[in-house]
Amino acid sequence: MRTLDTKKIEEAVYRLALKAGTTLTDDCVFALGKAERKESSLPCKFALETVLKNREIAEEKLMPVCQDTGLAVVLLEIGQDVFLTGKPLDEAVNEGVKRAYKDGYFRKSVCDPLTRDNTGDNTPAVIHTEIVSGDEVKLTFMPKGFGSENMSRLYMLTPAKGVEGIINAVVETVKLAGSRPCPPVYVGVGIGGSFDTCAFLSKKALTREVGSANPRADIAAIEAECLKRINALGIGAQGFKGDVTALGVSCEVAPTHIAGLPVAVNIQCHCIRVGKVVL
Repeated sequence: MRTLDTKKIEEAVYRLALKAGTTLTDDCVFALGKAERKESSLPCKFALETVLKNREIAEEKLMPVCQDTGLAVVLLEIGQDVFLTGKPLDEAVNEGVKRAYKDGYFRKSVCDPLTRDNTGDNTPAVIHTEIVSGDEVKLTFMPKGFGSENMSRLYMLTPAKGVEGIINAVVETVKLAGSRPCPPVYVGVGIGGSFDTCAFLSKKALTREVGSANPRADIAAIEAECLKRINALGIGAQGFKGDVTALGVSCEVAPTHIAGLPVAVNIQCHCIRVGKVVL
């Protein structure tokens, strides 16, 4: 058994949030650069050059890389041999978020869904916890902007729809979104589980490295086919009609009921901001 004070989790959230707010992931930068070199449409090429330049300025000046500094999403994989001490876990996470958004001068975007009254500090964060083996805590921080989040969809397909139904759902989601999620997008897909777990899987998929493939060959084949068909839509960077509409598609899968085939599609804009640490 290992003891871990939640103050360390708070500090880790604080550091990751500050960095994620001003920095794109290395794999995102690589994918954007690859897209810019591949793109044949001059308006789309210009758009990609612009977002890459924006990324350089943000990182150099420690300024938000996007004005939508997002709803804080925190994924925690907690080893079953870890004993947490100190303040409650959710309080520690939210304190880290609160401090980072204040010190980073990030936009506070969290409000009551009905009154629209802003909480003033970008909390509460969305916190997902999983109990895993071991004595470590894996922490992932992702600020999720809602220009892309609003374009996400969930499908409760019948099993008869099969692989083709999954692919059609993913492509349809991107097609209906058009230019609104600031493409080129990164697409997270959850397959299986229940109504709620497939949505979580689609979110978790977005924390994977862009361009990585699912270890299951059949799921990796779905990822590749989705990406091919999405880019054939011709939406292009910022909707200027070009070759690259998506940087990647990542799928996560879980067993489901014999009567169902849940599919969740979570859209991420080109501004991929994810921070990870193991405590």
